[in-house]
Amino acid sequence: MFLAAVILSSILTSHPITEQANMSVLVQNLNTGEVIDSQRENHVVPPASVMKLLTTGAALEMYGADYQFPTTIEYNGVIRHDTLFGNLYVRGGCDPSLGNKGQTGFLYRWAKEVKNAGIKVIEGSVVADMTMLDAEAQNPAWLCEDAGNYYAPGIFALNYYGNTMNIVLKSGEPGTVATIMKTEPNVEDLVFINRIRCDRIQYDGAFVSGIPYSRERYLNGAVPSNLGTFGVKGDLPNPGLLLVRHFTKVLNESGISVKREPTYIADYNPMTPPRIAIYTHYSPKLSELITETNVNSNNLYAESIFRFLGTRYMFPGTIHNSQEVVKEFWKNKKVSVQNAIIKDGCGLAPQDAISAKALVELLTYMAHSKNAEVWKASLPVSGQSGTLKSLCVGTALEGKIHAKSGTIAGTKNFAGYIDMPNGDTWVFAILINSAPGKAKNIQTVIQEYLLDVYKKH
Repeated sequence: MFLAAVILSSILTSHPITEQANMSVLVQNLNTGEVIDSQRENHVVPPASVMKLLTTGAALEMYGADYQFPTTIEYNGVIRHDTLFGNLYVRGGCDPSLGNKGQTGFLYRWAKEVKNAGIKVIEGSVVADMTMLDAEAQNPAWLCEDAGNYYAPGIFALNYYGNTMNIVLKSGEPGTVATIMKTEPNVEDLVFINRIRCDRIQYDGAFVSGIPYSRERYLNGAVPSNLGTFGVKGDLPNPGLLLVRHFTKVLNESGISVKREPTYIADYNPMTPPRIAIYTHYSPKLSELITETNVNSNNLYAESIFRFLGTRYMFPGTIHNSQEVVKEFWKNKKVSVQNAIIKDGCGLAPQDAISAKALVELLTYMAHSKNAEVWKASLPVSGQSGTLKSLCVGTALEGKIHAKSGTIAGTKNFAGYIDMPNGDTWVFAILINSAPGKAKNIQTVIQEYLLDVYKKH
């Protein structure tokens, strides 16, 4: 067995793409505990989106597959006759799915519940209450170049529309600046500093930057000239405020007059007087949310869940508390995270680091959990779904790997399970960092390695 392991690991250690890479690898039989192959399994390296396994696994174990994030409609003041002398509040509970893919029909249900409470006039405002989390919406460990991009939006207790907007532009002649046509959804009061130039290129090199709560968004880079209209995705600066603006419009359309402009509160105040709840909206079940997180590597979902976990220590939830909750949870489950670095829940932070051994221990624990079936179903399948759709297509391993992938420049990582023909299951983690070439080329080497290990056993 030792000789076989040396032969197998040599594929990664001798290939020109991976031989000098920073790696940590472990393949183990889940049923027997036998180590099939290993390479620096205790070495901690950046996991990229494989970090989502720590977040989703901890949440599933702490709260269960059926947990639903609440968003509550509340009011303060008094209702006399049909008039609310006070404000209407939308209290966020970290649900990442509100308004997902532009589906806003739930706002009409909310308006109906307000009317059922006997309210036809609101003398105050509709207020977005985002105080379940602190106001540090952007993780400080993320790169500045990521801030404002659609894949790195701010995280709030009240999320909406995927916290993302599409900026529609029109390109013109070479050397001109692209024209901003509109945003989808429409966001009032935005100020764009637009430097997207039209150039003789064949790729889209435009990007958005900015910080949460700021009305300013910077557009930089280049796009092909004479392309016509096209979209560039960026984050929503304040999704909670946008939600209550939309809700206020729906209330007015539904015959409920709102006298003042919508607004928001972001800072937690323990002295806030109690309010009266009208209605509680519940997210899809946690099982569905973690499936979206893992299959499509959704950073918003991962970070919302991660930030929510921080509320187990105190209110408001903080990034630091989220880090501590996740690390302490896995430490208590005998997962080797003592040397791990946990900065976020999605893997965008370049400082994140974990070993293949820790990931295999985590996956082994989850395989024996009461949530094992839900957990495995939340992972994409090789050659078939999500971020594993291009892995092992047309090979003996198509459909046999359930795993999470992680990809950044020079990095390709996988961690999950392999179903073997004899009924055994292998659990594995392959973390390849700082390799030359594109991620797809690193994946090709990993695929070759996995197939070789699989065929020899």
